[in-house]
Amino acid sequence: MKSVRPLIRPLVQRLEAYVPGEQPKVQGLIKLNTNENPYPPSPAVLRAVKAGVDARLRLYPNPTSDPLRRRLARLHHCEPRNIVVGNGSDELLALATRAFVEPLPDGRASHARLPHASKVQFFTPSYSLYPVLADIHSAGRAPVPLGPDFGFPTAGGSGRGGRRTAGALDPDAALTFVTTPNAPTGRGYSMRELDALCRSLRGVVVLDEAYVDFADEHALSLALKYPHVLVTRTFSKAYALCFQRVGYAVGHPDLIAALHKIKDSYNVNGLGQLAALATLDDLPYYRASFQRVRATRARLCAALCDLGFEVFPSQANFLLARPPGLPAERWLHELRKRKILVRWFSSPSLRDYLRISVGSETETDALLDAARAIRTLGEKGAGRCGGSRAGRGKA
Repeated sequence: MKSVRPLIRPLVQRLEAYVPGEQPKVQGLIKLNTNENPYPPSPAVLRAVKAGVDARLRLYPNPTSDPLRRRLARLHHCEPRNIVVGNGSDELLALATRAFVEPLPDGRASHARLPHASKVQFFTPSYSLYPVLADIHSAGRAPVPLGPDFGFPTAGGSGRGGRRTAGALDPDAALTFVTTPNAPTGRGYSMRELDALCRSLRGVVVLDEAYVDFADEHALSLALKYPHVLVTRTFSKAYALCFQRVGYAVGHPDLIAALHKIKDSYNVNGLGQLAALATLDDLPYYRASFQRVRATRARLCAALCDLGFEVFPSQANFLLARPPGLPAERWLHELRKRKILVRWFSSPSLRDYLRISVGSETETDALLDAARAIRTLGEKGAGRCGGSRAGRGKA
């Protein structure tokens, strides 16, 4: 049989796709690997979705989610023309790449020779979708390494004494993605830092606030202050609507209009629009949920530290933690044996850590019980091999 591989674009053939967190295939798993809210949508939202399952299912939804845009505009004290709604905020990140970044003429270029108009820059470690979006669009990746504490990097390109800082942000890059709070580190970035960053950059800046409802600060006002800044948000993480896939971006009307031009005709399903509208009408329910998650996050952080984990401060609904004793990948598998899913990344800067979503109180107790049992395994192993860590890596 003739191969169809030559029919596929070379770019797509060599593309490394985004890898989502594992989805359970067996019953009874505790899912702490994809940062979902452990608590359900409000009863009012469930009623609205059920009521929407009627003859409207045969009709197309509002193509630009106008009722939802108007409701979001009231919430954020702006105009509907400042808002575009997407099939999750991921769609809006992809649209921003397509709208604001020129593909490389030959599809490839060295990092040192990337033209500004084709450059997509982002912190690393950060959301691993960003480099995939650049690759799909045949744009240039420009990762900006974070330090060991995953703190904010230097903006503007020069360090102490005027010397060029390795990996500094390019002020003329076509598009800069900043996840705030960052993922998978959970590190929160202050309004002061983000404002200075936006002032230092001349290309489009996307502040990806997927986890902002669990944080102390947000930067949405910067999207209304600076014409080159967009803020993206989602109803998935904090508002328990992952199943519906609804996100939105706030920004200057010209940037928003550009995204509207290239989005799919009916990109957000009708039930999702109804669910999001009902969510915005019951915000006190969700704010109570955020507080429960924040309280459990603090308890989990303290308990893991007591067990010997090194835990980074988090402003999100997850923790990044270096486990004691056994390598992080071994911890991943040991937790999996105990029907608990967490996230492990193989990249050099993250391979020593686990990302653990904040679950319900009951799920958190189960995780801590499992961690105590696994730590005992590590202590026994250390006793047999004299405490050597030479085997860190793949188990």
